Amino acid sequence: MTKTAMITIAGRPNVGKSTLTNALVGEKIAIVSPKPQTTRTRILAVTSRGDTQFVFADTPGFHRARTKLGSYMDDVVRQSVADVDAVVLMAEPVPTVGDIEKKLLARIRETGVPAVLAVNKTDAVEEKDRLLPVIAAYSQEYDFAAIVPISARTGEGVEELLEELDRFAVPGPALFPDDVISDQPEKQICAEIVREKLLLCLDKEIPHGTAVVVTKFSERDDDSGIIDMDVTIYCEKASHKGIIIGRKGAMLKHIGELARRDIEAFMGTKVFLQTWVKVKENWRDSDALLRNFGFTNE
Repeated sequence: MTKTAMITIAGRPNVGKSTLTNALVGEKIAIVSPKPQTTRTRILAVTSRGDTQFVFADTPGFHRARTKLGSYMDDVVRQSVADVDAVVLMAEPVPTVGDIEKKLLARIRETGVPAVLAVNKTDAVEEKDRLLPVIAAYSQEYDFAAIVPISARTGEGVEELLEELDRFAVPGPALFPDDVISDQPEKQICAEIVREKLLLCLDKEIPHGTAVVVTKFSERDDDSGIIDMDVTIYCEKASHKGIIIGRKGAMLKHIGELARRDIEAFMGTKVFLQTWVKVKENWRDSDALLRNFGFTNE
């Protein structure tokens, strides 16, 4: 490598940041779900094009925080748009600039980092002329280095976005080895896969009040390649625990089966997964528990 580009992807919850991150890298690094605030911390994803190594920072959705966890997530976003080569602001194809986008743009102005606007979900726009008012509204709000309509879900426009971002690459050696695609340990990615299935299978506030910790991660020494994995799911209320477990354990079994399938695909080997559910009341507002679960800016 002769060039590197450190790029932060920012935007409101559920705008498609993690879907774009996975599309840019060509691997599932960040979990995705239809629910907002799926991503809770910064995730680095690495890919290469020609002589440029791109390092993308997938960030939580910027929102009005209601818990200490939410405040931590917003702090992650604010910090992530500084000291990078460029920021990709993702927006919906709506011809008005929302308050969240205005706050993010104000932060980008403070840092002086160049910004590219990625108007996502264009696959849902039948008449492409309808994107012109969107582009006009954002152009009046901020002087973007480029504006690229994309569909992170279908991949439309993703290569064009990469070409624009290559302009911000700087000379220098690769930041990560060639075989590295993320800064996240395998154990953490596996925990996030389990949390993705909680978001998929559970409704309302329950999945947002869960945290997942891998307490055992070991390969058997019998040359089978099987990985033994123990996972603890923390929730905020005893009633939530009952819902997560389900009648006769059916829901927890279903979540475990879905997670194990994806974990095995990610790890490339058989996995023996065991799951438990424990209650930690109001953990999202506990400084000590947030630190224990890894949500700290220190």
